Amino acid sequence: MCMKVKVVIVCCLAAGMTVSSCRHSSPKNSMNPLLQPFETPFGVPAFDRIGNEHYLPAVEAGISDHLEEIKAIAGIRKPTFENVIAAYDRSGEILRNVLPVFYGISSANTSEELEKINETITPLLSGHYDNIYLNAELFDKIKSLYGRKDALGLDDEQSRLLEETYRSFVRNGADLSADDKLKLRELNRDISVLQLNFRQNLLAETNAFQLTVEDEKQLSGLPEIQKHAAAEAAKAAGKQGWLFTLHNPSIMPFLQFADNRELRKQLLEAYLNRGNNNNAHDNKEIVTQLVSKRLEKAKLLKYINYADYALSNRMAKTSENVYTLLYRIWTPALKKAQEEAAEMQRFINKSSPSFELEAWDWRYYSEKVMKNKFDLNEASLRPYFRLENVREGIFWVANRLYGITFTELTDLPKYHEEVVAYECKDADGTHLGILYLDFFPRPGKRGGAWCGTYRDAIFENGQRIAPVTTIVCNFTRPSGETPALLSPDEVETFFHEFGHALHNLFLQVHYYGTSDVPRDFVELPSQIMEHWAFQPEVLKQYAKHYRTGTLIPDDLVEKMQKSSKFGQGFATAEYMAASFLDMDYHILTNTDSLDVLKFEKESMDKLGLIRQIPPRYRTAYFNHTMGGGYTAGYYSYIWAEVLDADAFQAFVETGDIFDKATATSFRKEILEKGGIYDAMLMYFNFRGAEPQINALLENRGLK
Repeated sequence: MCMKVKVVIVCCLAAGMTVSSCRHSSPKNSMNPLLQPFETPFGVPAFDRIGNEHYLPAVEAGISDHLEEIKAIAGIRKPTFENVIAAYDRSGEILRNVLPVFYGISSANTSEELEKINETITPLLSGHYDNIYLNAELFDKIKSLYGRKDALGLDDEQSRLLEETYRSFVRNGADLSADDKLKLRELNRDISVLQLNFRQNLLAETNAFQLTVEDEKQLSGLPEIQKHAAAEAAKAAGKQGWLFTLHNPSIMPFLQFADNRELRKQLLEAYLNRGNNNNAHDNKEIVTQLVSKRLEKAKLLKYINYADYALSNRMAKTSENVYTLLYRIWTPALKKAQEEAAEMQRFINKSSPSFELEAWDWRYYSEKVMKNKFDLNEASLRPYFRLENVREGIFWVANRLYGITFTELTDLPKYHEEVVAYECKDADGTHLGILYLDFFPRPGKRGGAWCGTYRDAIFENGQRIAPVTTIVCNFTRPSGETPALLSPDEVETFFHEFGHALHNLFLQVHYYGTSDVPRDFVELPSQIMEHWAFQPEVLKQYAKHYRTGTLIPDDLVEKMQKSSKFGQGFATAEYMAASFLDMDYHILTNTDSLDVLKFEKESMDKLGLIRQIPPRYRTAYFNHTMGGGYTAGYYSYIWAEVLDADAFQAFVETGDIFDKATATSFRKEILEKGGIYDAMLMYFNFRGAEPQINALLENRGLK
């Protein structure tokens, strides 16, 4: 699902602003569109003018400009909130414009040339931010202000900014000795490069595997829409027959529907062994080095392990709190998964010859058991989930909740021909922001789905600078005359990422440093949106058969409701297993004899994970944690699910899931506030109480 990290990619990318006051105006830089104001509608990035050759010079100019600003701030003789804290917050404007474009494109539409540029930029930026955080003169100014913060007469947002700025410098080594600062620089550089190498290897491994089938009999059971897409993929690759890849829209339907057990096994094993093939793109040694260097960094900063370091500024606070939540859910989830496995085995035993259920059988027989129990399968639902209709349904939900509207814009620059842009307006008709949508997989796009920003919302000189946000997915493509028909999981993913987009669009802060929220809170705005996806009232708005235009029938909606908890043992267990794996790596206090495959096996064996359920992410392709972003943080989705399940009950309790007062409160207390207040306080202000786990367990059928 999502990586909304800001680099909430989630999911997720650096924030940016329109370049409006760049100070670099040399002849060389005057030709660089990244160093000029974006003379475009709404100030969106000038994608049509930006070339690969512009990125590195722009980053170098941004670093130079930023260091000049830092030098001036550090030299202030009489530090105040405005000339130090606020000035620091607004410094680095060029980088704030350049980096979102670079990272956005390198995630959604990369190339070999861009990857090489990334290899150069990554250590440059690591060194640059170390130069700032380890600047003793600058930290002295920040520390002096923090020491007398109560006497500065600051408002809540300013107090939060001062506190977070100080903590950020301490977390990044500002209090270390000179020798330790040098060690930290080396570690930060190494970690950033290793994470980049991990991501590059994963993309290469995902793109490298292709399964070509020439005998149509081997595709028995596969729906026509998937067969047609595979035929088109083969044709595009210059091959005969049908081509299947490790991208989700290709592999997942194959695992669900294809009767050929041997081919299912071949595809799944290729998927599970990405980064674990002992070739040039193998990630095992990278993981070993990465975990070791993260631990070394944590110890240098006086933490017992890396998890303690990572969790110190999140809601969970400690690894003990994370494990307590995970185990509360793990026990009933594993029990449910075992029951599901037994039910499928009974189904298999009715066939001749029977065999023992394996991992490559799970989705296939889960689909058959669901069909048998509820007379429902994915193939019967997809025709009602045309992408364009789902999009309009999402816009309708947003309008019902918040009064906002979306209008397609055809005159904006785009980084790819498939991208579609929309203007979002508030209920009173004022401009809220721009939303880019990029739906389909391609070789230059990393896997999964995420939401990011090309420009953050912020108030500057009394005026709100509107955000430019983007949703990037890997959904099922149109095929021939058949439009893009989404699976229920893809529908839910779309709603999820749209929740992140709303968070970006509604943001109302005055400082960049108060725009971010803790990693384990950031999924609340996204996951709560999933609750509306399959509500009967919502389905009646968008679930229309792509051929006939008829609404989804009531009996089908009823079947969806009855089957909503089906398969939750598997879904919860595979996610939880990955969450445990992430945490287990980062609570290590010694990595001298770390063997990645052995460690992974021991971690899963300790849980009692049944062999038919691999963790959602095995180590060698676990990009959320090893690629950065959700390091010691993959638990965040389930942590936030406690919040979102409880928060949705606030709507349910009113008797109207579109209750205006509740929606307004959620917008004001959660979506607009950014990180101005403590996350639990913001939740309490919305809900009137701390969240309870009961709603989550009920929703997943685990209670």
